[in-house]
This record gives sequence, C-alpha cells and structure tokens, in this order.
Amino acid sequence: MTAKTQVLLFVLCILFSCTGRDPDVKVIGFLDAVEDATLALAREGFIDALKAEGWSKENGNLEIIFRNAQGDMNTLVQSLQLFVTRRVDLIAANSTISTISAVQRSNGIPVCMMVAPEPEQAGLTDEFGRFPNYLFGVYETLSYIDSSLALILEWLPETRRVGLIYNQAETQSLNALKRIREKGAELGLEILALPVTNSSETQLIAQSLASRDIDVFFALPDNIIFSSFEVIRRVCNERGIPIFTSEAGLVSRGAVAAYGADFYQWGYQAGQQAAQFFKSDKTEIPPIEQVALRRKVYNPEVVAYFKLEPGSDFEPLEF
Repeated sequence: MTAKTQVLLFVLCILFSCTGRDPDVKVIGFLDAVEDATLALAREGFIDALKAEGWSKENGNLEIIFRNAQGDMNTLVQSLQLFVTRRVDLIAANSTISTISAVQRSNGIPVCMMVAPEPEQAGLTDEFGRFPNYLFGVYETLSYIDSSLALILEWLPETRRVGLIYNQAETQSLNALKRIREKGAELGLEILALPVTNSSETQLIAQSLASRDIDVFFALPDNIIFSSFEVIRRVCNERGIPIFTSEAGLVSRGAVAAYGADFYQWGYQAGQQAAQFFKSDKTEIPPIEQVALRRKVYNPEVVAYFKLEPGSDFEPLEF
C-alpha cells in the first residue's frame, strides 16, 4: 500500500466515522427555524436543564450540534439531513416548523419538541389521533387564546377592535386565528387579521393594519412575529397602539403584557425530558407534556409609555 493510499484511507475513515463514536457521549442536533431572541430563551432553558441533570460538554458526556435555518426552508431540510447522517441521539426542535420538519425527516431518530402546539394542532397525528412514538417534549394548547383576549379587556375595557398579523403558511397560526375569531365574537371584539408569508412583508402589512383604527395589536406566537417583532413594535408605537401577547419573551421586547408560557421555562421543561430520555439509555420515550408554567407579566417601561395601570396579579418583568 502506497503512502498516498494510506493517507486517503485515513481521511475516509475520519469522514465516515469508521472508528465509531464514543458511546458515553450523547449527541443532540438542536434545530432553530429562525434567529430570534424569544426562541433563544427556550434554547437556553433546554441547555440549562440538561446541565442541571449532569449532561454537558464540560462533563464530557454531551455534544450539541446547533443549526439555525434563518427562516430558509432549504437550510432547515439540510440541517436535518446533517443530523440524520451524523445519527445524532436526539433532535431538539425549537418552534412549530422545526418540530413538523423534524418529525417528517428524522428517519426514526427521537424528536424532543418545544415552543410548538400539541401534535394534533400541528398536523402530526394519524387518523386515529396518534402521534409518532418517537416524539416527545412540551407543547401548548390553544387555551392561551381565551386568557389572552380576556387579558386585553382587563387592561383596556373600552377595546373594540383587535388587529393581528398571522402566518398563513403555519397551521398553528391558522388554528389560532380561528380560535381568536370565535372567542372575540363571545367578548364583543372585532378581529381584523391580515396575512403575511414572510418577514419581509411585515412592515407594509403592519402599517396597513395600524391605519385601520385598531385599538390594540395582538402578537401571535409564530415564527414571523418572533423574527420581525421589532418592526411591528415600531409601527404600533408610532400610531400609539399598545401590543398584547401570550408570550413573556415578547413582553421583554416591547409588548405591554402577557399571560402565557415562559419560554425559558418551556425549554427547561423540555430539557428535563431530554435528560430523562438519556438516563434511560434511550430505551424509554418520555410522555409528551403540556407546558407547565405560565406567568402574568408586564413591561414597566411600556406600561408607563401608554399610561396604563397594571393589575395587582401581574408581575413586572425584570431585565
């Protein structure tokens, strides 16, 4: 065997992992659909929970391959292909589109979901209502809609018209819009909703919405809102329109108040499940869970800007 052939074989061994992976080191492929400060809280919580349970790079027993699709579907698919090729032990899917894509393309690798709706709402169940047996993690139901709309009237009882932008490409947003219209009708609220297909359209759509005499803006929890919230906030502030939401992360970014899931704790809860999965040596898939912690929070600076009075059961968000 020539020296050149030996070098080639050595390189091929590295490329195709012919020596195998250290079985004591678990590998997670972590998938974000977009770059976003709110989703980053869930990622942080997920990592902190694993570390608290003894799984970390520092302990020498965990490797996390981070990939962010930056809102591009092709990049999302390529990231999943990488995870499958590397045969990671677990795919952590952060957001609805990440979860749906991971389930469709994981090739049987277990998927831990977070910042996503229940599997049925995401279209991940079969005709008998069963979701894949390799899917676990933490989901939210549409019940947040009811409390969120009631929250608006609690702060601003004279509200009559609520404006929102929804992502017509996300099943979660469409389901949420349907629920909002139903609950709005019960509360005597007119819901004015305009669709967007990508974040580049957000400014024009937000300006159009703001010009239609809406009393408040409701920020839905979807990828387009997360990635372009600062644009929406600027448009609404220029028109004197307060923003309400169901996500504490968006309150920290300029919404008035929210009663909904804490994204850091959402990710932390999912991280605890991932740790449970590893402790069973990957033999037991944890049960899927509903998000456990919801908070009533407000942004003190924004509340002062709009001259509003916070309810006694709301806590100021600390920065």
